[in-house]
Amino acid sequence: MDKFIIKGPVQLKGEVNISGSKNSALPILFASLLIEELIEIKNIPKLKDIDITIKLFLNLGVKIKYGKSLIINANNLYTNFNLPKNLIQSIRASIWLISPLLVRLKKINISLPGGCSIGMRPIDLHIKNLQKLGANICIKNNCIIASIKKKFQGAHIIMEKKSVGATISIILAAIYARGITIIESAAKEPEIKDLINFLNTMGANIQGAGTNKIIIKGVLKLKGGIYSIMDDRIETGTFLIAAAISKGNILCKNTNPKNLRIILKKLKSSGAEIKTGKNWCSINMHNKRPKAVNIITGSYPNFPTDMQPQFTLLNCISLGKSIVKETIFENRFLYIHELIKMGAKIFIKNNEVFCNGVRSLYSAKIKATDLRASISLVLAGCIAKGTTIIDNINYIDRGYETIEKKLISLGAKIKRLKNKN
Repeated sequence: MDKFIIKGPVQLKGEVNISGSKNSALPILFASLLIEELIEIKNIPKLKDIDITIKLFLNLGVKIKYGKSLIINANNLYTNFNLPKNLIQSIRASIWLISPLLVRLKKINISLPGGCSIGMRPIDLHIKNLQKLGANICIKNNCIIASIKKKFQGAHIIMEKKSVGATISIILAAIYARGITIIESAAKEPEIKDLINFLNTMGANIQGAGTNKIIIKGVLKLKGGIYSIMDDRIETGTFLIAAAISKGNILCKNTNPKNLRIILKKLKSSGAEIKTGKNWCSINMHNKRPKAVNIITGSYPNFPTDMQPQFTLLNCISLGKSIVKETIFENRFLYIHELIKMGAKIFIKNNEVFCNGVRSLYSAKIKATDLRASISLVLAGCIAKGTTIIDNINYIDRGYETIEKKLISLGAKIKRLKNKN
């Protein structure tokens, strides 16, 4: 694993261009396996998870050209394939192989997916709902073995709980299904809406994007075309936090503030001056220390779990006391012990973090445990006194494009040490 060497404290300020959304790009890429004509996808972020997905596709026989945009030809999938176990288990998104491969090939045998160590993240909702659509699925020796007879069959599905991943799996299975599929209590995240916009652009018949009820009428075929991925709202939120914790000011360009309402509201509560336009938003702390804000994570439009570590960091150095409650993942507080090493006065009780803000953090040798934890620790290093060394920072490459370059442009003093092994 690589390391970051970060010298602080610095005040982060300037302009930053927001990349395409990781959480939108991945499901759209897997949805492209349903389409037998050429597809061009623009605004694809250059991330480790995207690279792994491309490697998986090449092992399936997909032809790919990757430059400023991604051109995909999934016309001739291999009927017999052997997907490397290490690739499937390195990203959670590989769960979305199931639906399109069953649609195209009728049967599969693949390893269970992986991802960040932030909790159980069970796949039972994926399995149960695909079974309701007609799939025969069993898990044996850490592999998913599944088949369908000819086509998925439309069904009325009421989700046991909101799940972005399971909602996506159902949508991908229902595109070519016989009849109509209705998903109630569906996830409403902007990335779900972007996926549906992509599929409808290619000829799908889906209604209800962004609502609790999604209706999918099966079609015979999707066509090729061109599509541009939405901006990454989590990256935007992360850079806004970077300004807030360093008493700085940052303008985020190429981003939609309408997808950031709860984040902007919380930042305003912390004392930040927020301005927005059609495709930009800015934050200015006017050299002031932020005020503590309470956070409870939840499904969209509630506070996103992917912004929880960043706001916990903000609370660590804010005026006052605060509580951060995590309701999505049960193991997303592994980074807390690293912040304590840096002088944060925080403690965990069950699924809550209690913060008593301090004026300054101090340098330490710390270790990243997952994607969002890694960026929070990097930002902590930027405002800490002294030189901070962060190990295992390869996680950050999974979700943030050219992160060092962007942070350096904002005034960070950061250097990557490559692992020679």
